Parts: sequence; structure tokens; C-alpha cells
Amino acid sequence: MIKISNTLTGKKEEFKPQKANQVSMYVCGVTPYDSVHLGHARAYVVFDIIKRHLLKRGFEVKHVQNFTDVDDKIIKKSIEKNTTPSDIANTYIEDYFTQTDKLNIKKAAIYPRVTEMIAQIISFVKTLIDKGFAYEKDGDVYFSVKKFAGYGKLSKRNLEDMRSGARVGVNEEKANAFDFALWKKSKEGEPAEVSWESPWGKGRPGWHIECSVMSSQLLGDTIDIHGGGQDLIFPHHENEIAQSEAATGKPFVNYWVHNGFVTINKEKMSKSLNNFFTLKEIFEKYDPRVVRYYLLTQHYKSPLDFSDDGLNAAKKTLQGLDDAYLRLSSLAKASASDITEADLMAIKEKFLEVLDDDFNSEKALSYLHEVKNLILNELFKADPLRLAQLKKLFEEMSEESLGITLAENKISDKNLEEFLKQRNAARSAKNWAEADRLRKLIDEKGYKIVDNPDGTSVLTKKI
Repeated sequence: MIKISNTLTGKKEEFKPQKANQVSMYVCGVTPYDSVHLGHARAYVVFDIIKRHLLKRGFEVKHVQNFTDVDDKIIKKSIEKNTTPSDIANTYIEDYFTQTDKLNIKKAAIYPRVTEMIAQIISFVKTLIDKGFAYEKDGDVYFSVKKFAGYGKLSKRNLEDMRSGARVGVNEEKANAFDFALWKKSKEGEPAEVSWESPWGKGRPGWHIECSVMSSQLLGDTIDIHGGGQDLIFPHHENEIAQSEAATGKPFVNYWVHNGFVTINKEKMSKSLNNFFTLKEIFEKYDPRVVRYYLLTQHYKSPLDFSDDGLNAAKKTLQGLDDAYLRLSSLAKASASDITEADLMAIKEKFLEVLDDDFNSEKALSYLHEVKNLILNELFKADPLRLAQLKKLFEEMSEESLGITLAENKISDKNLEEFLKQRNAARSAKNWAEADRLRKLIDEKGYKIVDNPDGTSVLTKKI
């Protein structure tokens, strides 16, 4: 039984999709005006783990993730760079895939863009106006929050309390300070390509409307799982609920999932604090496998403090997993079609059960290390069937469920292979000085040697 912490109810609930073996999942995507960063990485690794586990448990997952390719920031950057908004969006969408591919994140089924959904967005806005939930003012269209009785139910905010504590005055164009834009009229000087004809004049969609439209068009009026970073709860997801349920009269989402913030050395990640790091910058210093591993070391709902100390600890731990796996691979001559030994089946089930319990990757990693320790003990026995089953279990847990790509024993450098042969010969002759000299040569080329109990040695690439 899978349980999910539902932001809407504030409770951990048994997961029951609308259709027995099918899950609809919508994840808010990036606004492609700049390179993807740590906050993006955490969110998309979290939902990758959720997706992987649902697939492992036998569900079909239809996963939709949007790109907000029309936005004030994109327009501003296109003007600064003397190019078009579409060029800016395309550049950073390409960057998104380049960086997230390195993190081994499974692709969504569909990546819709706002510019592909303009007609559907206009129709949706018209529905809200016709039902009395929205109004037009001088070419802009706003959602009237006071008309939607459930406003604030996701973020647990009371509209009256927000109004009394508000520091900003009411926009003269809006009936209420908390009303939000569904359609924005074109502004002077904006590129023509971000302006579309509508019943209210030329303009473009507001931010929140796109996700309501895309999810309903591609997944239906009610979806199973929707989420993103904790910062999206208010106002973005709150506004999505209001406009979606106002338009359809149906529940919008059954399970809301939000991951915790990323901090840098205990401070909130922010460009103003100069502690804002893109994935591209981080990958210049750390292997993406290390970054992914580190992102799994905390439960997704908890804040994650991103630091060099934490990354270096993850690097060391992952190196240990690599070494154990490559030693195992060099000795496991047979392959296992399934896990049959009782103690290994028990570990596998405990591993899956902690992922059943709100996708707890932190605890899941502890079982991966339990298997690593078993591997190190079993190497001395070298039972072929046992080693083959350990190898299969390790691969299922690491690669299939956690998306941690395992090290490969592929050496393209012929000198390395020759050094290894010479070192083995030196060891056999008990020429320890020569063996140490060759170890240092191998180390300088970015590899380390791990010796097996049977006298063979394995080269593993240093992370």
C-alpha cells in the first residue's frame, strides 16, 4: 500500500488513483529564461523517484510537465539580448534537457508549451467569465477570488486575514487586491510574437491559467497527483485550484505533493545573496551522479542544505558503492533472472516498503548500503549464484528505483590495462615497491585499484 503526504489535507493518505492501474501526474515545469538550478534539480529528482516507484509497483504513469514559454522574464531577456522570446525559450528548454539528462531523470510523456495552448486558454477564460468567476477590465481579465468559496484551502490561508495584513493597495484595474490575471493585454514595446487576438483584445495568458488548461486538456478535469516545489503552494497552486474547480465544478487534484526548499550553507538559495548555483556550474565540480545521490539523502518534504561538505560526503559514499559493485561484477559470472534467496527478498521488500511510505529515499538508501555490506562479505565466499542474485538486487534498487547509474568497468586507455597487468605480476612476485609505483601511476590517471579476495584487481574511476 502506497501512502502519500497530501498537502491539501495535511495528512499522509493511502494512494488510490481514479483508475486502478493508471496514474495521472502533472508537475509544474520551468520558465525557460535562465539555466536550470538546484531548486529545479531537487523537484524533478523527487518526482522522478515518485514516478519510478509507481512504475515499479505496476502502475502506468501518464506524466505531463509544462514549459512556461511566455512570461515577463522571457520577454525582458529577449529585449536585452536583441532576440525573440521564442529563441530565449528554446535555448533554455534545451539547457533543461541537457542538465536533467545528466541527472538520469526519466522523460515526461508530454511537455506542452503555453504557446501551443492559446486557443484552449482563451476558451477556458471565457468559461470562467460566463460562470461569473472572472471579469474583464480594459483588456485584462481577472479571476474574482471572493467568488470561489474554497480559496485558501491548499495554503491554509484565510482571505480576510490576508486582506487585513496586506501591505499593497488595490490595483485600480482590479476589484480586489487578491484577484489574479487570467489574460493580460499587450503592452507597448512588447514583441508581436507574444500577443494573440482574443475576445478582450490582443494579449497573452496570465501565469496560473496555463497549468489548469494543460492538465485538463491532457489528463482530464481531475488528476491524481500534482505538485512541484513548496514555493508554488501559494499563490500558483492555490490559484490553479480556484480557476479549475470554478470552471469544471469537480475536484482538481486528489493528491498534492510538494518538496521542501533548498538552502545553501543553511541560507535560502537566492541570487541576491550570491549563493545561487546553476546545475551547469555544479556539474563542473561534481559528477551529476554525486548530485543525484545527495538529493536523495533527505526525505523530499524536508529542507535540503546543499553544501560542499555534504556533496563531498556523498561523493565518498557513492565511490564506495561503485567499488563494491565493480568488484561484485568482476566475480559474478552468472546472471540471475530473479531474486529467490529469502534474506535478499526480505531486504528488497523492506526497501520497497519504505518507498511505499511517502517515497522515503533517505531510508531506501540505507537498504542499498545494507546490500553493499552483504556484497563485501560475500566476495570472500564467491558463490556464483549468490553473487549473481546480489548483483541483480543491487541493480534493481540503485538503477531502477533510485535512478543512481552504476559504475561501468570500461577502460579505453590501453596504458591502464598494461599497468594493471604489470601490477598484478609485481604482486605475484611480491615486488611491493613496483606494485605501489604502478598503483600511483593508475591513480594519477583518475582511477583507483580495488583488489578482490581471489587475487584479481578491478579498476574503478574516481568520481
